[in-house]
Amino acid sequence: MNKRTLEKHHRYILPTIENILSGKETILDVGCGNGAIANYLLDKGYNVYGVDRHPGRIATAGQKHPKRFCVLDMETASSLPEELSDIGFDTIISTEVIEHLYSPRKFLSFCLNTLKGGGKLIISTPYNGYLKYLIISLLGCMDKHLEPWVDGGHIKFYSKRILTELLESQGFRVVRFIGCGRFPYLWKSMVFIAEPK
Repeated sequence: MNKRTLEKHHRYILPTIENILSGKETILDVGCGNGAIANYLLDKGYNVYGVDRHPGRIATAGQKHPKRFCVLDMETASSLPEELSDIGFDTIISTEVIEHLYSPRKFLSFCLNTLKGGGKLIISTPYNGYLKYLIISLLGCMDKHLEPWVDGGHIKFYSKRILTELLESQGFRVVRFIGCGRFPYLWKSMVFIAEPK
């Protein structure tokens, strides 16, 4: 992995995602940021495109693989940008994005509409479980864990149950849950594989 572009959470999320992918699908990285994951997968031969709401991040993402990245606000968009509209996507990946969004239902609606012919959504978010929070509280580390001083930080905190309910309420069926990073029930993140109902 290229340590200059990948972030620390990519080290435990990317192997999980790669185990899910077949290598034959066309992938859309929704909320791709600076393109670290998409470019990593492109370098390994996957067919990946990316969208993000920040033009500066898209400019950075496209430096290595031009014409693979577009600006798109997935909380307000109802369809893909024109440059990607003729591409059929089999898989959407979205890593550590949904916890930053004010309108997760609109985001998931966009994902569902993009997977019109079926396919799968692979979504990750930090794991927020009861045992993990109990231990963090007992150790007096809740402020450090939640990081309320970080600009643009997490605004939503999902448990396995709540994200499952949200996905199902928006037309998805969860087919698999994977905890990754650290020990069971103290996971750093969780990955869901969901399909349109």
